[in-house]
Amino acid sequence: MSSFYALVIGASSAIAQAAIQQFEADQDCLGVFAISRSLPKPETVTKTQWLESDYSEASIQQICKSLFPYSGKITKALICNGILHKDSMMPERKLEEIKASNMEAVFHSNTIVPMLWLSRLLPILQGEQPTQVALFSARIGSISDNKTGGWYSYRASKAALNMLIQTSSVEYARRAKNVKLIAFHPGTTDTPLSQPFQRSVPKDKLFTADFVATQLLSMMKNVTMDNKTAYLDWNNQPIEW
Repeated sequence: MSSFYALVIGASSAIAQAAIQQFEADQDCLGVFAISRSLPKPETVTKTQWLESDYSEASIQQICKSLFPYSGKITKALICNGILHKDSMMPERKLEEIKASNMEAVFHSNTIVPMLWLSRLLPILQGEQPTQVALFSARIGSISDNKTGGWYSYRASKAALNMLIQTSSVEYARRAKNVKLIAFHPGTTDTPLSQPFQRSVPKDKLFTADFVATQLLSMMKNVTMDNKTAYLDWNNQPIEW
C-alpha cells in the first residue's frame, strides 16, 4: 500500500480516537488531521495534527482551505459527527414527544454538518490515488428496515444523510472518480452515545471502539472502488437503503 494522509472529523468521539491510534501505528500513514470542537492537551510528538472547529460553515471552509496543500494525498477520511441524545433531549418514543428544536439540533449534527464536509472536501479528495470516505450513518436510517418506529429525529436524520451520500456519489463519480463513499453503521458501541440504551443489548453485540475502528479501517482498505456508495455495517455486510 502506498503512503497516505488520513482525515478524522469529529475526532473527539471514541471510535474516532481509536481510529486515530490505529493510523498512528500504520507505517504507511504519513500523518493524521484530526478535527474537533476542542483541542486535547499537548502530547509527545505524534503524526496527528489537531485542528479546532465549531462546525460552522465558515469554520469548515477555513479548515478545508488549510488542507488544500494536501490535495490528492488524503486518501482515508472519516466523518464521525453525530448526536443521539444529550442532557435535555432523548430519542422520541411517540409522536407527542417531537419538538422542533430537538429535531433541528439532531438534523444539524447528523445530516447538515457531514454534508457540509463532504461538499467542501471534494477538491481536496480529487486525485489519482484510490480514496475512501466513511460517513457515520446507522442501520436505523434504513427506510426499508424500519419495523419498530420511534426515534423519529434520529431515524430521519440518518435517512436524510444516506440520501445525501447517495446523491453526492453521483457527482463524485464524475468529478472525483478516485473516491468511494461509504455510509457506515458501527453497530452498538460502548460509548457515551449508546450508554442509556445498552441494557437490552446482548454482550456479544456491544462492541469496543477499538474493534469497530479495526473493522472500519479494514473495510476501507478492501472495499470495491466502483464509484457507487456502499451502505455497510461493522461486519462489512450491506444494508438495504
